[in-house]
Amino acid sequence: MPYYEYIGNLHMHTPYSDGAGSHQEVAEAALLAGLDFIVFTDHNLLVGGIDGWYGDDERGYVLLLAGEEVHDMTRLPQCNHVLIYDAGREMAPQAHDLGALLEAVNVAGGLSFIAHPDDHAVPWLGEPAIPWLDRQAEGFTGLELWNYMSRFKDYLQKRQDAVRNVFRPEEIMVGPNPRTLALWDQLLARGQRVVGIGGADAHGTRYSLGPIAHTVFPYDFLFSCVNTHVLAKAPLSGDAEADARLIYQALRHGRAFIGYDIPGATRGFRFTAQGQNASATMGEQIRLGHGVTLQTLAPGRARIRLLSEGEVVAEEANVENLTHVVRQPGAYRVEAWREYKGVERAWIISNPIYVISGAARFYD
Repeated sequence: MPYYEYIGNLHMHTPYSDGAGSHQEVAEAALLAGLDFIVFTDHNLLVGGIDGWYGDDERGYVLLLAGEEVHDMTRLPQCNHVLIYDAGREMAPQAHDLGALLEAVNVAGGLSFIAHPDDHAVPWLGEPAIPWLDRQAEGFTGLELWNYMSRFKDYLQKRQDAVRNVFRPEEIMVGPNPRTLALWDQLLARGQRVVGIGGADAHGTRYSLGPIAHTVFPYDFLFSCVNTHVLAKAPLSGDAEADARLIYQALRHGRAFIGYDIPGATRGFRFTAQGQNASATMGEQIRLGHGVTLQTLAPGRARIRLLSEGEVVAEEANVENLTHVVRQPGAYRVEAWREYKGVERAWIISNPIYVISGAARFYD
């Protein structure tokens, strides 16, 4: 069946928590970056009355949605941040217990993503580490594999490098934290269905470094970097409620990939599977039978890697497509790496296709 690709950002903040830009200012930045949808995720607060389409016929439209980033504010360090979407109500009252929070989100029919699982501190800047500590927790929809701002903290560890790095972030950023990718592969190898997403964690904060005051990471810049692309089963219609359902349905089932657009536009990437009388795309599963052909199509030349359980099972450089027949069950995902300014960088990270040995079932 055909799928309809939409690009959005799933993590940002406004003055309702610790961001600088109003909802309108953030929406304008999203329009400038060419996004199709954005989800506001202020801390421990679900802001009502903002869902809907924003824009005009001349500049285009972006769908605004309200989510929430929940964590226990009484706990030090304030770890275990969770991005929550489509729960229909505020989940912050459950923040004191991560397991109870995830269960409450599931009961409400929402989606939960562990935010910046391997976040590091920047001691000289007074930035604490806010990682995922309670890793025994279960029941989450997925992981935020690539949080742009959290990952950038890793490039600020030395004060003498900070000023240079914040003024040339596109030269510094290489990819998501390898520990987070390894964690994802471990969970997938255990048979868990874990959806991977990427986001900006945009705040629009103006920083002062000595005599220099600068909005280092404006919303429109971050919205041009790491985004999540979803594959919806129908085109967006302009009905905000129905369109939100399509986007959240795609996210729930992992019909999505992460794109980093600095090395090149990522729209149009596809990862599909063909089996005996069946086909599948990212987030879906397919019966192994006598073998399954996995097909990757990238929107430009790159080094394409097919992985399962953290191991590379096929790889080609400087290609736009990769075809490989698998004969073992497993969760298969793709990474595309592309050179930019002399450095190879993560460009596209797909969600897995699940090749199973039993009868295939597809979820709506």
